[in-house]
This record gives sequence, C-alpha cells and structure tokens, in this order.
Amino acid sequence: MAKLFLNLRNVPGDEADEVRELLRTNAIDFYETQPSPWGISAGGLWIEDADQLVRAKTLMSAYQTSRRDQARASQAADEQEGRAETFMGLLQARPGYVIGMLVAMVAIIVLTLALPWLLL
Repeated sequence: MAKLFLNLRNVPGDEADEVRELLRTNAIDFYETQPSPWGISAGGLWIEDADQLVRAKTLMSAYQTSRRDQARASQAADEQEGRAETFMGLLQARPGYVIGMLVAMVAIIVLTLALPWLLL
C-alpha cells in the first residue's frame, strides 16, 4: 500500500521540484497526485515500496537540513547587508496594512478579554 511521502500543501514550487529530482536521481519510484480543483486536497508525493520509503525519508532528512542551512545563511546575509524585512521597513512600505493588522489584533484581544465580563 502506498504511503504519503510529502503533502504538497504550502510547499514552494522550487522545493517540490527539488524533492522530485532527489527521488528520481536516487531511483526511488514515486507517483504524484494533483491538487483537487476545490482546494480540499493539495496533492502529494506517494511511495509504494516500504524499503524505498525508508531510504527516501533518510534522503529527505539530509535535504531538509541542507535547505534549512541555506535559508539561514541567506537570512543572515540579508540581515548583514540590511536587506532583511523588519517591522519598521514594512510599516514604511505598507502603513495601511500594518496599522490595520494592529487594530484587528487589538480588537480581537479586547473582545476576548471583555466579552465574558459583558455577558455576566
């Protein structure tokens, strides 16, 4: 019976392509299900052979470690060069969005804390 190897919900396209290539280069047989048109399922990569699944999980662990290290290095470089997104930078670029989100957060907190007392 096939086992779900990777749910493709919220997986960036480049990462999904790299995982497919990783499986192909290591001769791991897999098949892919497509996302549903109504957004109920996001599709996934499936592996039928249990031995290949164990090997694929080992390869995926190494891949994820490599991708994590690459993302952290990129973030550190962006921070050092002043290109990293900050709260103040976002506030300057999109003030309406930031202020609207802050107002919504405060409203939710106030309703959450005040509503039980108002209903007593």
